[in-house]
Amino acid sequence: MPDTATADSPATRTGFLSRVHDWLPSEIGRRLTVTAWLSFLAEVIIIGTGGAVRLTGSGLGCSQWPLCTPESLVPTPEQGIHGIIEFGNRTMTGVVGLLALAVVFFVLRFRARRRDLWVLSLVVLGGIVMQAVVGGITVWTGLNPFIVGFHYVSSLLLVCITAAFLVRLYAVPGPREKAVPAWFAIISHVTGLALAVTIVFGVLTTGSGPHSGDAEVLRHGFDATVLAHVHSWPGYILAGLVAVLTISAWALRLEPRRWLLVLVAAILVQVGVGVWQAREGLPEILVGIHMVLAALSAATYTVVVLHLKRPASPRS
Repeated sequence: MPDTATADSPATRTGFLSRVHDWLPSEIGRRLTVTAWLSFLAEVIIIGTGGAVRLTGSGLGCSQWPLCTPESLVPTPEQGIHGIIEFGNRTMTGVVGLLALAVVFFVLRFRARRRDLWVLSLVVLGGIVMQAVVGGITVWTGLNPFIVGFHYVSSLLLVCITAAFLVRLYAVPGPREKAVPAWFAIISHVTGLALAVTIVFGVLTTGSGPHSGDAEVLRHGFDATVLAHVHSWPGYILAGLVAVLTISAWALRLEPRRWLLVLVAAILVQVGVGVWQAREGLPEILVGIHMVLAALSAATYTVVVLHLKRPASPRS
């Protein structure tokens, strides 16, 4: 997720990947860049496939973990489409894990020089391993709604971390300095808190609604209608804060202004889908889109925060 290059930037002079190739051999730089992007996309896709599991009632399509049945790793014909959907999501976990492992492999040689990328790559790989364990606990607990919600939030965090990896991959290595006034940074972090609260209440709202992942699974007992209204309150605060940041950033020509426009667009679409799904009685496809958009909004916010600083100016 590189920022837009300026007319005199290295990216403009020597190509889209130049800032990566400044510190990496070109061939490894290309492979790492492609793999990192695929890792990010895979983390987004697995939220979609995980949502499909829940929204189609396939949460217990595979009744066991790590096997699909007590006797079989793969779904049997008796499990039907639900087994295929659940097993497809498990397979996607393997894809995500292999991509994360490949990123770790490419960064390994340069871990001393780019400790930031090394640490982020290990966090992603470790997070995926933990996600697989949480997925097993989800099955073992019969789709406990709190475990399911935690599973989604942790997936969303992995999307944010892979987005952060991309930002740092394109960034100039070395010390960084503030690129925005202190008040702007404070409002940006308060905005992050509003986003987090909005997402948490969104997860609780979904956990109280009709999409439990299986027809026999009971919800956690909260009033979904009340939670839907509570979920909207921090959402309105979030929209207002993002509007203030965007207007201020463009008025002062601050570093994160372009990514704030992306965040505005993501939130507007997210709000539109949220209102639409509520009015239509929570159709599965709209709920799934809403889940993916929440992850993309959080990833975009992560990029905004990482642009609150810039490479430190050389000192004479």
